[in-house]
Amino acid sequence: MILGAGLSGLTTGYILARSKELGFVILEARDRVGGRILTKDGIDLGATWFQNHHNAMHQLMDMLGLQKFEQRSHGRGILVYNPSTPVHYFESDPNASAAHRIAGGTETLTHSLAKNISEKIHLSTIASEILKTEHGVRVMTNNGIYEAEKVIVTLPPKLASGLVFKPELPHLIVNAMQQTHTWMSNAMKVGLTFRSPFWREKGFSGMVMGQAGAVTELYDHSSATDTSYCLMGFVNEQLRDVSAVERKAHILQYLSVYLGEEVGGYVTYQEKDWSIDTHTTQVPLLPLMSLPQYGLTAFQSWYLENTVLFSGAETASENGGYMDGAVRSGLQAAARLLKK
Repeated sequence: MILGAGLSGLTTGYILARSKELGFVILEARDRVGGRILTKDGIDLGATWFQNHHNAMHQLMDMLGLQKFEQRSHGRGILVYNPSTPVHYFESDPNASAAHRIAGGTETLTHSLAKNISEKIHLSTIASEILKTEHGVRVMTNNGIYEAEKVIVTLPPKLASGLVFKPELPHLIVNAMQQTHTWMSNAMKVGLTFRSPFWREKGFSGMVMGQAGAVTELYDHSSATDTSYCLMGFVNEQLRDVSAVERKAHILQYLSVYLGEEVGGYVTYQEKDWSIDTHTTQVPLLPLMSLPQYGLTAFQSWYLENTVLFSGAETASENGGYMDGAVRSGLQAAARLLKK
């Protein structure tokens, strides 16, 4: 059994199915697959980029026949040190290694993984307790009781620490779970679509950077085929405390100053605040002051007499907190199940 139909859980299920091991189910609390991968109107409101050295991602995409493309950065970028001072312009190094995106949106990846195992995925099924039994584990959910020999828990560790385990987990793993920052939990993203890439016509790359502004990072998020035009970025967390109407006004005004009044002619506008997504975080959000530590050794062991294993982006010993880490943990969990 797998708890969570995000990238890690879907990867495990996909590999199990490819290996002709079909005796599993995936329980997902949301009413959709993908977890912290979410694409709407062509805009990736969750996980978006991967790098050249993220080998597990590249290999999985090759296996699925998916296409990647480079993040567009041609043109002048805008650096805002302080909204009250003159802007600084910069050009991205054309020889630098570029981040990659997935053609069709990041959801293409999770939908492709889920396609052939859709009958194994039980949506809107929220686990609350995991009990060790004589023959394995019993998982209590809002949709009934599930029995299995083993369970792979891919929930963010902080969320997973809220499950009831019987017998109780050792303090070592509980502390590790509670101390592990949930990837994406602090992120609030904004995306706008347009009829044309007006910023390019002005020689801009679409990149606007600056920690003091309403949007701390902005990128050209147009499609791989360059037939739909978008800007996407991260909203300053200080705007989390104002109303949605005020926040939108701040964002549009800020971007209009640096990219032009054409910003106001957007076709669609949307936001996603992961801090209020109950299936991402259910604990008080703390400011992220430094890079989080992922892949703690406590996550590499089985628990409840070799029946419970933790997996997911936060548990990966390499590239934790990235999609590549989620894929690596999913592959590792599948390999450990197949060894049984």
